[in-house]
Amino acid sequence: QVQLVESGGGLVQAGGSLRLSCAASGRTFSSYAMAWFRQAPGKDREFVTGIMYSGRTYYADSVKGRFTISRDNAKNAVLLQMNSLKPEDTAVYYCAADLDWPTVVVGRGNYWGQGTQVTVSS
Repeated sequence: QVQLVESGGGLVQAGGSLRLSCAASGRTFSSYAMAWFRQAPGKDREFVTGIMYSGRTYYADSVKGRFTISRDNAKNAVLLQMNSLKPEDTAVYYCAADLDWPTVVVGRGNYWGQGTQVTVSS
């Protein structure tokens, strides 16, 4: 069983930065594939970025070059550094985890956090 808790959301002006954190419980965190998703009002949830247990990363085209995902297995945490934020980045951001990479990438991971709100003003 894995529990995920996101933090770090807030209100920021366009062009600003935020860093989200996802704290995970469990002793086998390093074995899990992790991902961030987001959901804006009236829109479907979408994949933002993911990191495999190996450390390999993937990004949605909309955030490439602006967002960086990383993991700290010693602290059971995944970080999302978001720079050059745009109003269209406004959404609730969710952390997800699964032992299977394809499963977490398509949004069917077994474990999800409660979400943290990110609002980017223009």
